Amino acid sequence: MKQFIFLSLLILTSFSALSQKEDVLYGSNKTVGKFMKINGVKLYYEIYGKGEPILLIHGNGTGIKGWSSQISHFSRKYQVIAVDCRGRGNSELGDDSLTYLQQANDLAKLLTELKLEKVTVIGKSDGGIIGLLMAIHHPKSMKQLVAYGANAEPDGLFPKSVEEIHLERVKADQMLAKGDTTKNWKLEQQKYRMMEFQPHITAEDLQKIRIPVLVMSCDRDLIREEHTLWIYKNIPLANLSISPGEVHKMATLNPRLFNSIVMEWISQPFKGEEVRFK
Repeated sequence: MKQFIFLSLLILTSFSALSQKEDVLYGSNKTVGKFMKINGVKLYYEIYGKGEPILLIHGNGTGIKGWSSQISHFSRKYQVIAVDCRGRGNSELGDDSLTYLQQANDLAKLLTELKLEKVTVIGKSDGGIIGLLMAIHHPKSMKQLVAYGANAEPDGLFPKSVEEIHLERVKADQMLAKGDTTKNWKLEQQKYRMMEFQPHITAEDLQKIRIPVLVMSCDRDLIREEHTLWIYKNIPLANLSISPGEVHKMATLNPRLFNSIVMEWISQPFKGEEVRFK
């Protein structure tokens, strides 16, 4: 009987702890949220867990809260640093035009200020682009990279997505010209302008990357499969993962699959005899 009561209390305690963790408002957690002035703007970040550091870089239309399922999962084993990139969440946009390289520089400096080295970086969508640029321009701060749903050129996306991005940018231009205040059209303009005209990562740039990279996508992504394969083929220490039947928002819609693939890869030494460049 005592053993039964003890087990029941243990289960209830575990369930309570799990529930409390799931109730955390990631992206607006005043208990752990902090600001740091980086390259002229205030960036907001939250840190969870202990262990080897992981930096999460969100996509263009989200912020820290878009990583909720990943923060709760990875912080059980790792120290997770989640950041709102410029203009998203609680971070300032600044006066400069929004660029991917600018954000890569921001996050590399943030890691320096936090005195973190050899960080595992996980980026999805635009966050994957920023991660690639960090690996090219700030390799000393990184241990390895997971780049999910990233493109190296604007035409890496399917034509339909390119057209939708163009129309959203034109709409933002028009709303700003009209003086409309129903939305932050300056931010919308910056976001869609960035996606329409950037990035411009060459094969030579990708070949400079010397850390292990998991190039990750799915067969219903917004990124053309051949473009993802091209990115993979040009990174010397790369592995490739394309999940069947999943879409661009896989990390949110199927976090169990996304998390299991990423966790397995980042926790193992890099595997792959390099015969592709010989």
